[in-house]
Amino acid sequence: MTKPTEPAKSSRRSYYAAGLAGVVAAVAALYVINGQNGNNAGGESCSAALVSAEAATPHAKGEVAAFLPASQPLDLSGLTFKGPDDQPITMAGFKDRTVLLNLWATWCAPCRKEMPALDELQADLGNEGFEVVAVNLDRGGPEKPKAFLDEIGVGHLAYYSDASNGLLKDLRRVARATGLPTTILISPDGCEVGTMYGPAEWASGEAKALINAAMGKPEA
Repeated sequence: MTKPTEPAKSSRRSYYAAGLAGVVAAVAALYVINGQNGNNAGGESCSAALVSAEAATPHAKGEVAAFLPASQPLDLSGLTFKGPDDQPITMAGFKDRTVLLNLWATWCAPCRKEMPALDELQADLGNEGFEVVAVNLDRGGPEKPKAFLDEIGVGHLAYYSDASNGLLKDLRRVARATGLPTTILISPDGCEVGTMYGPAEWASGEAKALINAAMGKPEA
């Protein structure tokens, strides 16, 4: 048997190291998203979100037909971005509120188009129990996205941001984001209720009915 050469050993070691790095990165993403308690998909910590997802399912139609209710909700309470005061905040900071988490950027045409609807949704449904949290992912400073929001008359959405794009990367690692816009309905305990990949008419009657159903509110 021919003895492997040193270059072959080195190549094999590099291959194993790369594979190990990938596993570590995936585990790290789950740790960040699930938090230090290690809660995972389908666990008891997200049982209420599963009930909300089931309640929302019949309302995933019309303008929100592409909404995908979670069958095994992820604990997203550890997701981190910056709040209106430019300080880090996690989804756990929205405890007792249902959140519609939207990822957007000024260079994303569909994001720009749906922003007025998100603002209208916040104006109509926003209260102590519900908030539209639109997180801007522009890599520069806040001047450009804030100028855009002013230009189109957005006045009800608080400004959240993540110039590092760490939020998008974490969600991609657990298959909860493929691009922008991505919108996730999150229960008061920080668990995923369902996800919309792509834009939607969030101010529509169908969208409001879906959100109200997820929150356990009776139909109007």
